[in-house]
Amino acid sequence: MNYKHLHYFMQVAKSGSVTRASEQLHLTPQTISGQIQLLEEALGSALFAKSGRGLVLTETGRLVLGYAEDIFSLGAEIEEVVREHPKEGRMLEFRVGVADAVPKTIAYRLIEPATQLPEPVRIVCREWKLDSLLAELALHRIDLVISDAPIPSSVSVRAFSHRLGASKVSFFAAPALLEHCTGTFPRCLDGAPILMPGEDSAVGQRLRAWFQARSLHPRVVGEFDDSALAKEFGRHGAGIFVGPTVLSSAIEKQFNVKTLGVAAEVVDEFFAISVERRITHPCIAAITQAARTELFALPVKARRARPTVRR
Repeated sequence: MNYKHLHYFMQVAKSGSVTRASEQLHLTPQTISGQIQLLEEALGSALFAKSGRGLVLTETGRLVLGYAEDIFSLGAEIEEVVREHPKEGRMLEFRVGVADAVPKTIAYRLIEPATQLPEPVRIVCREWKLDSLLAELALHRIDLVISDAPIPSSVSVRAFSHRLGASKVSFFAAPALLEHCTGTFPRCLDGAPILMPGEDSAVGQRLRAWFQARSLHPRVVGEFDDSALAKEFGRHGAGIFVGPTVLSSAIEKQFNVKTLGVAAEVVDEFFAISVERRITHPCIAAITQAARTELFALPVKARRARPTVRR
């Protein structure tokens, strides 16, 4: 296949006419028409049909356009990967955005493997709302977004969500507050002061559904987009807070709190969102590999407990 013909076809398809495409490509309309005709002959099917003074895609044309967009997107990805690959004596700059709902300890544990590469890496980290970070990703101002949710269906950004792993959610309380939590878990949460994740966070939405399903009505004394700030309030006894079970030991030690119980049905998921369908960026590859094999890997006992499947 002649990819130049495919490029001309894509420009005509997006502009809606040969004339407009010729102006954009600085070629004569006759040249473009001739090249598209050669492509149609090679494929054995018409790609356009006339509609008034313009052109519309045939069913085959729509199919070919989808493949053409993927092909040229991968071409742009190749150029970016090669351009950003560290040359000898140069430091690789890795620009990562962290959604504000992601716990800071998780964010650090996820990003830290990128600093252990053989070549020197300079990390530029931004924290923001997920939709704002996705807009930056679309403009190639950042290389990766770490989020607690995949790309929302309402966001039209050409990017890919790579699931890193998941953790159950635990409830934590300062020792002074723990003394007033009567009853067994989770009934002890009914009427207890709690610091909730923001409504926009995925885990916050799952927790609210979990409370409702169990007819629990905790007293929400605070709501936080920033999980680190919620933990600071929690360590001073302002209320019970939640965190990933995979970090229970670290949270207990860092904030001098105790685990009240685990909501095994509530799962906190984490995703790496990038413009790469196939991960080639060395920093992103290090992050995804470490997350799946270390941070979110099942303990050995849990792996052994999995039932075997007879073939």
